[in-house]
Amino acid sequence: MSTKVLVTGTSGYLGGTCLARLADNPELQVVAFDLRAPATRLAGVTYENADIRSPEVEAIIARNQPEVVVHLAAVIPSPKHGRDFEYSVDVDGTRNLLEACVKHSVKRVIISSSGAAYGYHADNPDWLSESDPVRGNYEFPYSYHKRLVEEMLAEYRKTAPQMEQVIFRIGTILGPTVNNLITNLFEKPTLLAIAGSDSPFVFIHDEDVVGAIVHGIRDGKPGIYNVAGDGKLTIHEIAARLGKRCRVLPAGLLKVGLWVGKRLGLTQYGPEQLDFLRYRPVLLNTRLKEEFGYTPKRSSAEVFELYRESRQPAKS
Repeated sequence: MSTKVLVTGTSGYLGGTCLARLADNPELQVVAFDLRAPATRLAGVTYENADIRSPEVEAIIARNQPEVVVHLAAVIPSPKHGRDFEYSVDVDGTRNLLEACVKHSVKRVIISSSGAAYGYHADNPDWLSESDPVRGNYEFPYSYHKRLVEEMLAEYRKTAPQMEQVIFRIGTILGPTVNNLITNLFEKPTLLAIAGSDSPFVFIHDEDVVGAIVHGIRDGKPGIYNVAGDGKLTIHEIAARLGKRCRVLPAGLLKVGLWVGKRLGLTQYGPEQLDFLRYRPVLLNTRLKEEFGYTPKRSSAEVFELYRESRQPAKS
């Protein structure tokens, strides 16, 4: 018997990758939902176009009657968007979708959260588990909005317990064509480090994120799961693997430099970015493997090596 699955955000990097994988599964009926109409359409997929914040969302859920909704629609953090717009999409849009899912008896929602929901704090443990609180920093809108969404989901677990939730707190996603704030850091001629901090990163391959989503559609216990490869890499190890120099600066000096640079319009980053680099959330994936039943195929180091190799110029 087939399962009907609706996926939001299918024009995005993760959403598009997920859609292609689901469309190949003969046991699934797939609905792709995004603001933009696709340039090309996959055979067997139903396409719906609307703003995640609009009243049309309920009509789409009502019309298609999905059993599972995979919510991947989100705004890529950027100063050009503005905080209010990002909030309206990430928080208000998610609320709009969840209300429609409850009203039309969706059995399970799979939500892409982030390790950023834990926040960037000096007292974060060396390895964060799902029982640690989500304290996303207000000064980082993406982190704060993920926290607000998770708090919203906690309320829905009380008011709508019949709708199962699978929440993925995802580490830094890397793949051959990923381009985001993290990869921008890695592609600079010299990597930046803060004195006294190793700035550790955990990575997950895009195929493993999709693999966890696929597992969660029919299998996998409802709950909250960190999605990351085994192990971590410090900023110094990353620099060494890239063959680049790692410049170490005192925290105070860097903070002043960022403050001055932003005031003068020389950089989009302010002093708050210091904690983004200094207190990286490092995700423990034990629950993903032992309770949810999905083991990432690649470690953090292996994922980074694939990314590094994909960025090397082709040999003539």
